[in-house]
Amino acid sequence: MHIDGSSAVVTGGASGLGLATARRLVDRGASVVIADISEEQGEKAVAELSDAARFVLADVTDEAAVRAALDAADENLRFVVHCAGRGGDRTRIIGKDRTPGELATFAEVVRVNLIGTYNVLRLAASRLAGNDVVDGDRGAVVLTASVAAFDGQIGQTSYTAAKAGVAGITLVAARDLASWQIRVNTIAPGVMDTPMLGRLRADIRDGLAASVPHPKRLGAPDDYARLAIEMLENPYLNGQTVRLDGAIRMTPR
Repeated sequence: MHIDGSSAVVTGGASGLGLATARRLVDRGASVVIADISEEQGEKAVAELSDAARFVLADVTDEAAVRAALDAADENLRFVVHCAGRGGDRTRIIGKDRTPGELATFAEVVRVNLIGTYNVLRLAASRLAGNDVVDGDRGAVVLTASVAAFDGQIGQTSYTAAKAGVAGITLVAARDLASWQIRVNTIAPGVMDTPMLGRLRADIRDGLAASVPHPKRLGAPDDYARLAIEMLENPYLNGQTVRLDGAIRMTPR
């Protein structure tokens, strides 16, 4: 499938990885629905992307909100890129006094990052399955995991569990949806220069960049967007979780 003339929904599309992906999609001739929980950032993104984009306020764990975002796309909806999520709680399994970590914060991270992903995937697949087959596909979905899925650090139990779940879903989803001619792939970013990292001190950011083997820099949101576009268009790329990390392997701490 070609992006030009098609429609796409990008969750978390108001900033960071999602906004970079929305820009790439618009540049390739797509109309884009940006689904995000930040109305202020969403309106700014739409203003930047002009008539090719529209914003829908949506929590990815809310079935009605995700349906509304999909409904906002036109009849040429072929692509969904799911970038929305939240960071971990940085909670140890037990504290120094042997107090167990809070179950509620663990559950919330998993709810947003894993259950939210499945909610978007299932609703998107239902919509894409109604398309006619074009170039062998009815649609394509890109999910977002993290290198934490494979080498999570101490304190990342909840985030690692959620992102490992996303990576685990990928091949199953691709196999499950193969009969509908819908492809599913996942990107597992490393240390990316997103608003979340932007809150860190400069010396911490520099240290993270120096820890990347090559290139020695933080990943750019557009690095993610370029890979997402390839996953959407390449007809033989399916069921893959691809690390996008400059060959970094995270240390225990």
